[in-house]
Amino acid sequence: MSFPLLTATAALPAVGAVATAAVPAARRTAAKWLALLVSLATLALAIVVLVRFDPGGSRYQLTESHAWITDFGVRYELGVDGIAVALIALTALLMPFIVLAGWHDADPLETGSRRWRPTQGFFALILAVEAMVLISFEATDVFVFYIFFEAMLIPMYFLIGGFGDRAHEHGEEAASTQRSYAAVKFLLYNLVGGLIMLAAVIGLYAVAGNFSLQEIARARADGSLHMATSTERWLFLGFFFAFAVKAPLWPLHTWLPNAMQESTAPVAVLITAVVDKVGTFAMLRFCLQLFPEASKWATPVILVLALVSIVYGALLAVGQRDIKRLVAYASISHFGFIVMGIFAMTSQGQSGATLYMVNHGISTAALMLVAGFLISRRGSRLIADYGGVQKVAPVLAGTFLIGGLATLSLPGLAPFVSEFLVLVGTFTRHPVIGITATLGIVLAALYTLVLYQRTMTGPVKPEVSAMPDLRVRELVVVTPLIVLLIFLGVYPKPVTDIVDPAVKQTMSDVHKKDPKPEVEAAK
Repeated sequence: MSFPLLTATAALPAVGAVATAAVPAARRTAAKWLALLVSLATLALAIVVLVRFDPGGSRYQLTESHAWITDFGVRYELGVDGIAVALIALTALLMPFIVLAGWHDADPLETGSRRWRPTQGFFALILAVEAMVLISFEATDVFVFYIFFEAMLIPMYFLIGGFGDRAHEHGEEAASTQRSYAAVKFLLYNLVGGLIMLAAVIGLYAVAGNFSLQEIARARADGSLHMATSTERWLFLGFFFAFAVKAPLWPLHTWLPNAMQESTAPVAVLITAVVDKVGTFAMLRFCLQLFPEASKWATPVILVLALVSIVYGALLAVGQRDIKRLVAYASISHFGFIVMGIFAMTSQGQSGATLYMVNHGISTAALMLVAGFLISRRGSRLIADYGGVQKVAPVLAGTFLIGGLATLSLPGLAPFVSEFLVLVGTFTRHPVIGITATLGIVLAALYTLVLYQRTMTGPVKPEVSAMPDLRVRELVVVTPLIVLLIFLGVYPKPVTDIVDPAVKQTMSDVHKKDPKPEVEAAK
């Protein structure tokens, strides 16, 4: 029996979470180092998965299959395609930086405070989220996927509600109330989506008799499993609703700005760069593969929703006074691009959407973590409380600028390639949607450059005059992310080579081919 590499990749952070939580209360530093070592070991296993994966091989590789709940047709089945491998690598890559960036975020509060921040619990919860996200990317049994899709809400709830940002202009009591509100809102929105999906999962079992993604897709392809049109559409809507909440897609997005605003910067990165990717990934893996006809039926409405997300998120980002809320609304706009690329039903659009998931994760992590370092120095999230930072902390300002330029998809940085592919792929089949979506690019330039201008340029405000520049630990966090943004902006081929074969198979699932260019042949 071959080594269960995928199980080990997800199990390692789960075991690490338990071990970190068990570290004695007085050994906070030991808990931090243990969490960092576990995240690095998980990254090493993810690299092994990446190396062993053959883009030209079978669709699902490194597969594992074991009987689990036989009476209900549930099997413990794992397998990865190119899209899953890319997102596993992204998740494992970001986690050590998240741990390092949050090194002091759960330390005890100042003397006299009645609140105690259990450091061990903070890092254990982060590792638990990593484990559940990884197995969600690996699961090819719908029931197994559903369990971990929902289970990751619990540690995220405690990370948002129990370990929120200390920078709050209205004091600790108001901050605690806001954190609780954000955590409950996050949980309720996602639980409602999950309950609707559960009904669809049960309906899928009633129709197919099992939960195996590969068996159901194979049966649908060879005609041995037939779904009535109305049944397929209702099941699709049940799955898509849950994924749209997680993504998040307008109008199911309102939990995200509150959650990111009240979280520490590393947890905010965990939400938008890691957890939310499960929603868009699942649209590709489950919606399109299990319900191809319903996916095509719903495409016009979903494209409109994606377009609204792009423009609406960017417009609200322009008007934000809070740095974290600005990044949150910018992410809503970016997720609109991802969903638009998925449902453009072109290979360029879907390749761009997958690449966008990876690039958005890196760019948002870079921008949000540097913003977190900035906020921790000043003790405020309000843009108006800053000014002239580049004169006193030039390295911090420079990395903030690169993260911002990546957010607006500047050519030469990674998000540009993915956004270009999404727009080209959408335009070839839906030109009006593609043209209108470019408004999001213009607005992104506006909110990013205005943010930089108001915080980093101009006269130095007295409150930031003594602000220190980035420290060694912070440089270790930010530098690799900046290098990746530049490398993938110039040379995205390593990622596209992995995801393109999986995209072609997804296009085959929905029986779609790229439209031929309507260009008159040269004479």
